[in-house]
Amino acid sequence: MGAGRCLRKLAAGFLLLSASRFWSQLPFPSQPKQVSHVWSPDLGNGRYKNPVLYADYSDPDVLRVGDDFYLVASSFNMVPALPILHSRDLVNWEIVAHVFTQQEPLERFKTPQHGGGVWAPSLRRHNGEFFLFYPDPDVGIYMTKAKTIAGPWSKPILVKAAPGWIDPCPFWDDDGKAYLVNAAAGSRGGVKGVLMISRMATDGTHLLDDASILVDGHDVDPTLEGPKIYKRRGWYYLFAPAGGVTTGWQVVFRSHNIYGPYERRVVLRQGSTKINGPHQGAWVQTAFGEDWFLHFQDQGPYGRVVRLEPMLWKDDWPLMGTAVDGASMGEPVASYRKPRVRTQSAAMTPADSDEFNSSHLGLQWQWQANPEPSWAFPSKALGALRLICVPSPDAGGNLWRTPNVLLQKLPGPEFSVTTKLTFHPHAPGEETGLVMMGQSYASLTVRHSASGLELVMVERASAEDDGAPKLSSVVPLSRDTLYLRATVLAKGMTTFSYSVDGQGFTRIGETFAAQPGRWIGATIGLYATAPSGHGELGYADYDWFRFDRP
Repeated sequence: MGAGRCLRKLAAGFLLLSASRFWSQLPFPSQPKQVSHVWSPDLGNGRYKNPVLYADYSDPDVLRVGDDFYLVASSFNMVPALPILHSRDLVNWEIVAHVFTQQEPLERFKTPQHGGGVWAPSLRRHNGEFFLFYPDPDVGIYMTKAKTIAGPWSKPILVKAAPGWIDPCPFWDDDGKAYLVNAAAGSRGGVKGVLMISRMATDGTHLLDDASILVDGHDVDPTLEGPKIYKRRGWYYLFAPAGGVTTGWQVVFRSHNIYGPYERRVVLRQGSTKINGPHQGAWVQTAFGEDWFLHFQDQGPYGRVVRLEPMLWKDDWPLMGTAVDGASMGEPVASYRKPRVRTQSAAMTPADSDEFNSSHLGLQWQWQANPEPSWAFPSKALGALRLICVPSPDAGGNLWRTPNVLLQKLPGPEFSVTTKLTFHPHAPGEETGLVMMGQSYASLTVRHSASGLELVMVERASAEDDGAPKLSSVVPLSRDTLYLRATVLAKGMTTFSYSVDGQGFTRIGETFAAQPGRWIGATIGLYATAPSGHGELGYADYDWFRFDRP
């Protein structure tokens, strides 16, 4: 090897190492690292088990910068919106930021907009900046950008006002031209099952022409959506799921011309596995050139969990998972060796338990709507989270329509969650408690009645249709400090119990089958409400919120 070639290789290696060192020092918000007691994908022997994220991070898109991987996912109506996760090995992930603390338009998202808000986003890096495109299916396509992944992110720009346009993915070609590929939601715009492309300004702020159809999936790929566009060895590739969320497959289209025509191949399907509908996801390559594919799988009340599949290229077609059908198609893997990376990661998972010993809410928590500053007060001094009994906007007390419900994703298939609270009500009708939220929900509620404090299990079927609440097992309370627990077993079967000393727990009510929300899994968390405004409001101090095995 010549001296000049050696120097060039050394220089390239130095630049890559310098870049990886820079990006590994991004100023993420302070967040304690943890390994969930409920689910961890890292087997500790060089292998992992799926899902790598046993939580509702639907429509994942993944980007590598240096030795760091960043994942963004849909957040729908939940706020803060657009979670950003970080990993060094694609197996161990942590939440590091959210793009927005308020969803726009602000007035609209003052109340829960179940099923609306942020649908499938795409994250790309161009000209030294991070670009994030996301759809609001009732409005159109937005773009926001930032110098660093931790933000601050710019005020979102409406790139295209087009209700029903969803799943945008930007693409900057080798000749400097920029494009936007997207799908369509029939429920909003009357069009579905097609992938479209538009010319885009290179700064990503607006489109330069009307959309052109790239692929029509009506005949063989119904409900074609979620496109990601890539370029490799002169081929343009469209990765997209089809066939529906619960029963579909991954299909890839390729062409030497970005406008087509495109060849088609199914590259991942359920096959002989129990992994239904391997759905929307993203291709990512490690620093060593290994290819991997992350996608979601719908698991009902647990939401859309994220799985990691090995990926190879054969005859310029991708092959994902375990090869079947003559190596042209793959099936999802249950377990596999971990990706080869330069920087090994300690085991970690997105935060779930919270001791409430910080002056800020943990990044795992989200509200059902844009929050007001008077709803909750994290307190390092008190070592507790103070929830204020905010007057409910719904006369029937339906938590589905209540914005100030503080929730997080379910962290695994089976678990218990216990919380300690002290209730300080100021007027009859105020209440607080632990809730398993979904289109039908159940709560273990402490309420202030005319005769004093009492505990009751509340179940509200068809909450989205204002179904009537069902109350069971009213228990009078002689003290204001209590321990509440929910135990979740297979298929989301949930039971509630309580304790006055944190040791012996008494079950209350019947088993409740957890239900997903609108386009999201079930969520679990806390609330405090009042029937109407009446001067100073009561409050509940939550000492901690702990997940464990059941």
